[in-house]
Amino acid sequence: MISAEVKLARGAAITVAALVLLRLVAAAFTPLTFDEAYYWTWSKHLTGGYYDHPPMVAVVIRLGTMIAGDTAFGVRLVSILLALPMSWAVYRAARILFDDTRIAAMSAILLNATLMASVGTTIVTPDAPLMVASAFVLYFLAKVMETGRGAWWLGVGVAVGCGLLSKYTALFFGAEILLWLLLVKEQRRWLASPWPYLGGIVAFAVFSPVILWNADHQWVSFIKQLGRARVEELTLKYLGEMLPTQFAFATPSVFILGVLGLYALARRRAANATAAALINISIWMLFLYFVWHSLHSRVEANWLGPLYPAFAIAAAFAAWDAHWSVRTQSLVTASRNWALPISVLLFVVLIVQTNTGLFTGFRRDATVRSVGVGWPQLAQEIEAIRVAQNASCVLAADYGTTSWLMFYLPKGTCVAQFQQRYRWTFMNEPHADLLRGRALLIGPEGASPAYRASFARAEKLTVLARKRSGVPLENYQVDVLDGAKSEVLDRVLPPELGGPH
Repeated sequence: MISAEVKLARGAAITVAALVLLRLVAAAFTPLTFDEAYYWTWSKHLTGGYYDHPPMVAVVIRLGTMIAGDTAFGVRLVSILLALPMSWAVYRAARILFDDTRIAAMSAILLNATLMASVGTTIVTPDAPLMVASAFVLYFLAKVMETGRGAWWLGVGVAVGCGLLSKYTALFFGAEILLWLLLVKEQRRWLASPWPYLGGIVAFAVFSPVILWNADHQWVSFIKQLGRARVEELTLKYLGEMLPTQFAFATPSVFILGVLGLYALARRRAANATAAALINISIWMLFLYFVWHSLHSRVEANWLGPLYPAFAIAAAFAAWDAHWSVRTQSLVTASRNWALPISVLLFVVLIVQTNTGLFTGFRRDATVRSVGVGWPQLAQEIEAIRVAQNASCVLAADYGTTSWLMFYLPKGTCVAQFQQRYRWTFMNEPHADLLRGRALLIGPEGASPAYRASFARAEKLTVLARKRSGVPLENYQVDVLDGAKSEVLDRVLPPELGGPH
C-alpha cells in the first residue's frame, strides 16, 4: 500500500512535470525576446564572462541548442527543464526544515505556480539558473542543519559558485549565510570550523573563470553591474512599481500565502527556529536591498527571483502548518486551492496575449517591446532585400535589433551592431571586405542620421513593419549604404571605462 507521504510527493512531481510541459509548448510557439537572442549569440562563443553578465545563461542555451537546434525551443529547453531540479531542491529543503511532507510538496507546487518561475524559466535570462542555485543553497544549508556534517558545506560552496556564474546578485548568498550563522546560536559553532571556509574556497574556485575574464577586460563587467548600487538621487516612483510587480509575479494567491507565512515565521510559530531564521534571512536581506535600490533606480521584476524558493516555502508553511483565526484560515484555504488554477490561467493568458494580442483588441501592449513577435516574417523580408541589393552585411544601431537579425536571418549572414562594439568582444568582427562592401541599415525611421552621412551613398529603400496578427507593431526603415568614408564600426570604450554614455 502506498503511503500518504509517497502520494504527496508523487502528486507534486506530476504537477510540476505538467507545468514544465506547458512551458515547453509555450516556448516552441513564442518568438525570442531580444535579450534571449543576445544571449544566444553568447552561447556560440563561450567564454569566462561577458560585458553584461557571467556566462551561465550562455551555457544553458548552448546545451539546449545542442539538443534541439537553433530554434526558440532549443534556446529555452534547458532553462525550462531546470525547474525540475529546482523543484526537487525546494521539496527536499522544506521537508528537512519543517519535517512535513505537505509543506514540502506544497513548496514545490507553489514555486512553480509563480509567474517568476513559469515565465522566468520559459524566457531565458541569467535569473533562471540563479533561482536554481538559490534553491540548492537552501537545500545544502538544510542538510548542514539536519546532519551537522561539515562536508555539506562543500555543496553550499558549489551552489553559491554556480549562482555567481549566473549573476552577481549571488554575492548576497554569502551575506545571508553569515547572518544566519551569527543569529542562530546552534549554528555559531560553524564559525570556528574550517568547513564553511572550505565551502567559500569552492565557491571562489567555481567563480574564478569570471574573475579571470574580468581581469583581462579591465574589470568592466564588475564595474557595470556593481555600479548599479551607486546613488545619485532618491525617489519613491520606482518603489511604487516594485511592489505591484512582485504581487503579479508571485501571483496573488502565492503572494498572500507568502506574506502570511513570513508573518507566522517572524512570530515564532514554527517548531524549528533555526529553519524559520534561514527562510526569513533568505528573503528579507535581498528584498530590503532591492527596496533600497528602488529608491534611486528601477528594479526589474525578475531581479528578485533568488528569494522565490524561500518565499515558496514560507507560503507552504502558511498553507499547512501555521494556526490562523477563522477568518484568516478561510483566506489561506482559498489561496491554497486557487493558487494553481490562477497560475495556469495567468500563464496561458500571457502567452496567448504575447503571441496574438487577443486580449487588448490586437493593439500594441508592453510585451511587444521585448518579445520578437513578427520577427521571423520581418527577417524574411529583410533577407529578400539584402539579396536583391547584393548587400554583403546588415547593420543596426542597438544590440536588440542586431541580435534578432543574427538569430532570424539565414545563418552565416554578416550582421553587426555598428556602435557599442564593446558588447561584442566575445566574437570576431565581420571580415573587413564585408564591412567595406554594400550594406543594409535596419532601424527606426529617421534614426542614425550622422551615421548615414558617413557613407557616400545612403538611400532609403523602404519601411517594413513588424506585425502581430496582421497588425503593425513597429516600423523599421531599410537603407542601403555604400562607400564608407570612415570606419564602419565605432570602437569607443564602454562608459564604465571612460567612453561616452
